[in-house]
Amino acid sequence: MNLQIRIRKPLPHFELSIDVNCPAETMTVIIGPSGAGKTTLMRIIAGLDEPAEGFIQFGDEVWLDTKRRIFLPPQKRRLGYVFQDYPLFPHLSIHDNAAFAAGARKDIVQKLLERFGIRHLQDRKPDAVSGGERQRCAICQALAREPRLLLLDEPFSALDVFTRRDLRDELRNLKEELRMPVIYVTHDVNEALYLADDLLPIVEGRVDREWMQRSIVRVDDARPERAKAVREPRLSLAY
Repeated sequence: MNLQIRIRKPLPHFELSIDVNCPAETMTVIIGPSGAGKTTLMRIIAGLDEPAEGFIQFGDEVWLDTKRRIFLPPQKRRLGYVFQDYPLFPHLSIHDNAAFAAGARKDIVQKLLERFGIRHLQDRKPDAVSGGERQRCAICQALAREPRLLLLDEPFSALDVFTRRDLRDELRNLKEELRMPVIYVTHDVNEALYLADDLLPIVEGRVDREWMQRSIVRVDDARPERAKAVREPRLSLAY
């Protein structure tokens, strides 16, 4: 199901104004500099923040319509949300953290732990595993809810380069299996090009289609695949 977003929210230094359609079964990567409004947009989609004006519809279900005073609370939107700081419960095991979702099925939790390579750690507490393993658990927790939409807000930015690369590869493989829209936030151009089906560059609260070209370093003639990516960015439909 498609996700339609049309929102406006004044922020301290600019106005966040976005009109975008995220296609079904597609990974839309939101990219842009720090402080551009990316996380605020994700929080509005999740129902954790409200715009001054807006409309959000997922498939046939309206999540937000300020004109008609419709606001569907986060728990009714059935989405998974992974933050960059993997907020796990320190007193729960890796397994119980992953299963911390209303109605999470045990078989699904076990499959996810196996899929992300942390089943052997399921009895440990979060402080007894690495940052990458905690973030794997956070992704398992989001997917155990069997969401209709997955939001990933710079989930790997706090990790070392090798762990980040491994998780990025796992996510790229996983997206082929997910039957839902995925929205991924990053400020890393290489990561965006590697993961995205559609790119949505946001600068100072607005879609800026030329930001990618301005941000990518001069392309080496010896790397034609990167040159093609620069010349033909896959931009999401936005106005």
